Amino acid sequence: MTDQGAFDTNVVTMTRFVMEEGRKAKGTGELTTLLNSLCTAVKAISSAVRKAGIAHLYGIAGSTNVTGDQVKKLDILSNDLVINMITSSFTSCVLVSEENEKAIIIEPETRGKYVVCFDPLDGSSNIDCLVSIGTIFAIYKKATDDEPCEKDALRPGRTLVAAGYALYGSATMMVISTGQGVNCFMLDPAIGEFILVDRDVKIKERGKIYSLNEGYAKYFDPAVTEYLQKKKFPEDGSEPYAARYIGSMVADVHRTLMYGGIFLYPGNVKSPKGKLRLLYEGNPMAFIIEQAGGLASTGLEPLLDIQPESIHQRAPVALGSKEDVLEYISICQKHAQKK
Repeated sequence: MTDQGAFDTNVVTMTRFVMEEGRKAKGTGELTTLLNSLCTAVKAISSAVRKAGIAHLYGIAGSTNVTGDQVKKLDILSNDLVINMITSSFTSCVLVSEENEKAIIIEPETRGKYVVCFDPLDGSSNIDCLVSIGTIFAIYKKATDDEPCEKDALRPGRTLVAAGYALYGSATMMVISTGQGVNCFMLDPAIGEFILVDRDVKIKERGKIYSLNEGYAKYFDPAVTEYLQKKKFPEDGSEPYAARYIGSMVADVHRTLMYGGIFLYPGNVKSPKGKLRLLYEGNPMAFIIEQAGGLASTGLEPLLDIQPESIHQRAPVALGSKEDVLEYISICQKHAQKK
């Protein structure tokens, strides 16, 4: 006699979930197709990450990308996979990748109505030491009927129709939002499908963890220094915050989403705008966090309200639990008034 209780015969896969959401929204199905193509790319990247050492995909590929980072072999593979999967889905007209200097304009015969901005392999500097890495994406609907161009991607994050990320860690997870909350899907390697494991995720109102690279403390703005001092030495005698920093944005933000707290990549003396790119790092993560009930800011303005001026534009990032981010904003505003 077999134990049928070990199998769920009515699992909610990501494909099924997105189709159901599309039906509720009375959509055309094009966004569903696009998300499914991204899902396929993530499965392929996940497979490549798992066998990177065997396939000789570790190491430097011998070039740098447009933002100055050394390009790893897996970066190139991941970028090609995402571009090819999206292009062949007939759903997009403009693609913006961290790895490409200019926007990719899709050929007329394979165009759709969406603009996709993505980081194919975030945290790739950690590849060789087996730290968790990820893929980030942001999806806009083209706003005009004009010929597609780079300007179509220069939209505030507030106009996103969907965003998400994949995390390649102890398991592979996809976290997505289509503007109706945040949902998490775990890749089941036995059936090759992403299964819904957390529905309508909400971040804590306040956490007990702060996350940033304190190696740059010498160059921090006084507002950042004051905020950290309050977290380490609370004036009310409460327990100090724990410090956690991986150096892979997807991993750090995912932990913040799950446990609460604040993730920071502020500007500093050396890099006034910080390091993170707005279109394919800041905006999609801000969208996810705010859909989960959190907050995202530069410290002085909402991250999702920034009007981008270039596709690789950088912006300071502070996101996480609402009360933690509001406290950080109040300190930044106080210091801004002194200048």
